[in-house]
Amino acid sequence: MKFVDEARIKVQAGNGGRGSTSFRREKFVPFGGPDGGDGGHGGSVWLRAAEGINTLADFRIERTFRAQHGAPGSGNGCTGRGGEDLFVTVPVGTIVRESDTQETLGDLTRAGQELLVAQGGKGGWGNTRFKSSTNRTPRQFGPGLPGEKRALELELKVIADVGLLGLPNAGKSTLIRAVSAARPKVADYPFTTLYPNLGVVYVGEHRSFVMADIPGLIEGAAEGAGLGIRFLKHLQRTRLLLHLVDIAPLDPHADPVKDARAIIAELKKFSPDLATKPRWLVLNKRDLLPTAEAEARAKEIARRLRHKGPTFLVSGVTGEGTKALNEAVMQFLEAQRNAPG
Repeated sequence: MKFVDEARIKVQAGNGGRGSTSFRREKFVPFGGPDGGDGGHGGSVWLRAAEGINTLADFRIERTFRAQHGAPGSGNGCTGRGGEDLFVTVPVGTIVRESDTQETLGDLTRAGQELLVAQGGKGGWGNTRFKSSTNRTPRQFGPGLPGEKRALELELKVIADVGLLGLPNAGKSTLIRAVSAARPKVADYPFTTLYPNLGVVYVGEHRSFVMADIPGLIEGAAEGAGLGIRFLKHLQRTRLLLHLVDIAPLDPHADPVKDARAIIAELKKFSPDLATKPRWLVLNKRDLLPTAEAEARAKEIARRLRHKGPTFLVSGVTGEGTKALNEAVMQFLEAQRNAPG
């Protein structure tokens, strides 16, 4: 399934039912008064965030959502049945904007959160409401108000504690498979990952975090090259970036340091705030080199990058070094959660 992180939809709330014009017709009651009931309210349209969905692809098929209309009122003072509200399920992390004004209506950041996007119309009054001392046989009624109509833009930003950053084939998908239950596709061609994969990394009892495997970036991503900026923005919600670097590239002329610098440059071009997020260096594929050579190469890469943060040497294939990485990430996140303010 192709990842879709933007969608346009139309929502239409139900119209209110019209009020009833009715009069009592009872034996031995020659002058029965008005007894027309009100119309029912129209149903509203809500968006509801749900876990387990990481794409807006369904909205490419169904784009218009309508709630039920209210039923008209009837005699004997009976109010018409209200239209049922319509709840549209969207992924957690969905930002909702009105297309015409670009006003942000809401940001659904947790499962179960709901957002009213179209209010149902009120039901019209029945003629009972219009009775007065001077108008004993009112024939007026309310037609019911129309429900709101809106054109909306949905934008999905994946919510995760940790984001994996790196070139295509840096080993991000392999790493997230090694440390979580996520099972992204893994292959030896660029852009294997076409949409973010989320995995829960279990470190211990009541100790876990969410990791996102973001599709690989290439030089020019901030201007839309490759898979473009639509994936860079998914890193904005994360609290920690793990920058994966392949220490044993297949191309003998490849320079991991040059490639890593290109990724850092893309972050700065896309968002200065994103570039200042905590970023750890994770040197991957240590299993492809002898231990001594892998450690020496890792130190050289970190030195040339002038990386001042934590550095880890791991293998996503064998899992070597990932336990220490997970524990360090967990401690970092716990310290942030417990920090005052």
